[in-house]
Amino acid sequence: MDAKTAFFYLFSAVLLFAAFRVITARNPVHAVLNLILAFSQAAAIWLLLKAEFLGIALVLVYLGAVMVLFLFVVMMLDINIDTVRQGFWRHFPLAAFIGALVAFEMGAVLMTGFRGMEEPKAAAVVLDAAGKVIPYSNTKELGKLLYTEYLYPIEIAAVILLVAMIAAIALTLRQRKDSKATSASEQIRVRASDRLKVVKMDAVQKPVAPAAPEAETAAEEKKQ
Repeated sequence: MDAKTAFFYLFSAVLLFAAFRVITARNPVHAVLNLILAFSQAAAIWLLLKAEFLGIALVLVYLGAVMVLFLFVVMMLDINIDTVRQGFWRHFPLAAFIGALVAFEMGAVLMTGFRGMEEPKAAAVVLDAAGKVIPYSNTKELGKLLYTEYLYPIEIAAVILLVAMIAAIALTLRQRKDSKATSASEQIRVRASDRLKVVKMDAVQKPVAPAAPEAETAAEEKKQ
């Protein structure tokens, strides 16, 4: 067994353990942390398969953005574990049936979908005018393929994501009575006379009340 195969089995074992802990952890924060560990091991497997772009994209997109957002959301939510686990065994048969069906379909695809396919060939060596070998880049070839042959599907996916983002903002943007907002147009049109009003008043001296006799006697005694 070479080092590459050993690393593959190591990353796969940690990935399976982390995925199992995602669905068995009682604490939601621990489940999210295990999911982050699972994504990192999947990215390492992509790197072993020489798919550097997919591995780095998995780290940047999921670990750097999505999972951090999930972690903050789970930490900010007040989740009652006892309420969430109510009715678990009542829905367990249906969940087990769906899980077994998904596993059977994935196994059927993996066992029968790759039959008759040829082994992927190594990239051809490309030489420049001086006879030097031009390094092969998976990211460059993937970018050419995405923005030539699959340009329209990418544009359609981008439009769908944009519509979903606008819809999510529209659903969460509700008019509340206790919310306070300022109008930029009103702030621009404001004048100094609208904000400050100068009122002229006559100078009036506040009359001093006469002191009580007892207070005068006590003051004289203190002086003496």
